[in-house]
Amino acid sequence: MTSERDLSDRKFYPADQEAKFSTEQADTPQTRHPAYKLAFQDKDFLLRDELRPVRFQLELLKPEMLLDEAGVGSTLVMYGSARIPPPESVDEVEEQAAKLPEDEARVLRNLAKKAKYYGEARKLARMVSEKSIIEEGKRQFVVCSGGGPSIMEAANRGASDAGAESVGLNIVLPHEQAPNPYVTPYLSLNFHYFALRKMHFLLRAKAVAVFPGGFGTFDEFFELLTLIQTGKMKKMPILLFGKDFWTRVVDFEAIADEGTISHKDLGLFQWCETADEAWAAIAEFYDLDR
Repeated sequence: MTSERDLSDRKFYPADQEAKFSTEQADTPQTRHPAYKLAFQDKDFLLRDELRPVRFQLELLKPEMLLDEAGVGSTLVMYGSARIPPPESVDEVEEQAAKLPEDEARVLRNLAKKAKYYGEARKLARMVSEKSIIEEGKRQFVVCSGGGPSIMEAANRGASDAGAESVGLNIVLPHEQAPNPYVTPYLSLNFHYFALRKMHFLLRAKAVAVFPGGFGTFDEFFELLTLIQTGKMKKMPILLFGKDFWTRVVDFEAIADEGTISHKDLGLFQWCETADEAWAAIAEFYDLDR
């Protein structure tokens, strides 16, 4: 217990104690008015448009502090679809497809064919988590996903299989969304701003695995390529799973042939089909034991 004469004692009360003092004020028209609330306790004030820069700062700072306190040194980020089913659900998906018109059934069957990538994402996350690499007292290659279903779930699930913690970076959307059950609760973070979520995906990233996905996956993947292509980020292993899918939906060679990127830019990522190939690429890049 400190005293007023203790040199290590703070002379100002901490914010939580000041907040408690504020609740003990006399009940008057003045104290009941929102204007009297402490600014950091006034939610309506914090949500005003003019406070957007402050909310940006808070959304940058909170995850950074929590990840640092958790001893997360670096991450393996895993992007991918929220719609690809796990291998154990393929038969059920096929049964659903059989009851649908052909065009809708084709879509479901295409998703079912990609279930192997759920398996590879889960395996890669488990493999990397089992390595338990520690450097300078911090855990390296901690699995990090978008916290949602499908490929994201597979990533967190693989880390859970290894008894390891993993990060989930969720985002508030108009429709209901909850973190998948395999995200470590105290590393389950939620964002309002896509920009800040994107930043946290890459601040600690030392490797990124990209699986077949939709607009969100394309967005994260191409932004990452742009950051490295322009020199804003240092190179890292970018592991692109599913060559058949990606070359069907994106003609990378045509983009280079058109001259809007260089052919050497196609070397910014490397193709993978299996977790073993992905880990071999990471281990080679960082000169790690396989």
